[in-house]
Amino acid sequence: MEKTVQNASRDYEFSAVQDDGRSGMWSMLIIMLGFSFFSASMWAGGTIGSALTSPAFIAAVLLGNLLLSCYTGLLAYIAGKTHLSTHLLAHYSFGRKGSYLPSLLLAVTQTGWFGVGVAMFAVPVSKLFPEVPLWILVWGAGLLMTSTAYFGIRALAWLSAVAVPAIIILGCMSMQMAINDFGGWREWLEVVPAAEPMSLMTAVGLVVASFISGGTLTPDFVRFSRNAKISVTSTVVAFFIGNSLMFLFGAVGAALYQLNDISEVLFRQGLIVFGIIVLGLNIWTTNDNAIYASGLGLSNVFKLPKRYMVLVIGIVGTASAIFLYNNFVDWLNVLNAMLPSIGAVIIADYFIHRSRYTDPSYRFSELNVGAVAAWFVGVVCALTLPGIACVNSVVASIVVYVLWSRFAGNKR
Repeated sequence: MEKTVQNASRDYEFSAVQDDGRSGMWSMLIIMLGFSFFSASMWAGGTIGSALTSPAFIAAVLLGNLLLSCYTGLLAYIAGKTHLSTHLLAHYSFGRKGSYLPSLLLAVTQTGWFGVGVAMFAVPVSKLFPEVPLWILVWGAGLLMTSTAYFGIRALAWLSAVAVPAIIILGCMSMQMAINDFGGWREWLEVVPAAEPMSLMTAVGLVVASFISGGTLTPDFVRFSRNAKISVTSTVVAFFIGNSLMFLFGAVGAALYQLNDISEVLFRQGLIVFGIIVLGLNIWTTNDNAIYASGLGLSNVFKLPKRYMVLVIGIVGTASAIFLYNNFVDWLNVLNAMLPSIGAVIIADYFIHRSRYTDPSYRFSELNVGAVAAWFVGVVCALTLPGIACVNSVVASIVVYVLWSRFAGNKR
């Protein structure tokens, strides 16, 4: 692990990351791959893979992750230029106190995502060890994941360095075993879906929705990059290639075995014990990123160090884990309606008012009504318009914010 990451003990909750806390390509790529390599994407890949032909699946995954990479890549560029977290960037667009809105939304929703991840690990383990009460597994996993997020970006980097190769090995093993069981790649390419057919647009929407809420937090991690080139490259590779791999790992076995649950596929292949360990590491890395980002959000609101906020979030997220797990689809819909328009406003503000971000004498307003209005319109469009909800949200928020800046003067 690079020296700059090893020495980056500060979390820079209230300022830009300084030179001695910045990292190179390898460290940032490992962190972002650890973030984007998430078991939920494998489950989503299984759902899509069992409902589409293989060519349609490939098209949906590539198009969906291309859209996701464009969104996260723009946020990564801004973070690489400014070295500011999502919450500090929101000071420019939403205002000093207006930034509390996105910070609280991001903190609350990612706390819930942390809880879902805890349950995603604990529930399959409880099936292997039914004699162990589920609540013990939930609290054990939650506290363990919280402990590493407490130590900041250094712990995230080291954990990702272990988890990323492990999930690649597991995914490749599972795919190869499925291919061997059914006679070759041609069988996968020619398989006829047994599940209820899914439209290509719905599949693309699922791919984008799988990680656009987490992608909104991209600046919280890539602000540690030495420059914008590193932040953009590591982000695009993670979301376009990394997330596509996760979908592929889940889809091949699902299509061939006609099982859309990755744990059932691994059980059939005799990989369930190894799989639980690796998927646990995989969930751990993404959960740590979620709780780390939530801590930064609450630090912006309450002006307390991130490490204290992480402890509170870990307890709350763990306590709500089973409830959120049982209502996962509803929770995902909340995430995809509420969060993408936050990133859209940040993107629009930066490219309209870029000079403010390099002006040390710039004074923040308390509240930018235009930013809040643009966010709200984005949420409404996500909930009401046809098409891909999160894409509707991003486009609508950018349009509204640009118009507000043009015609209202946006004098702050």
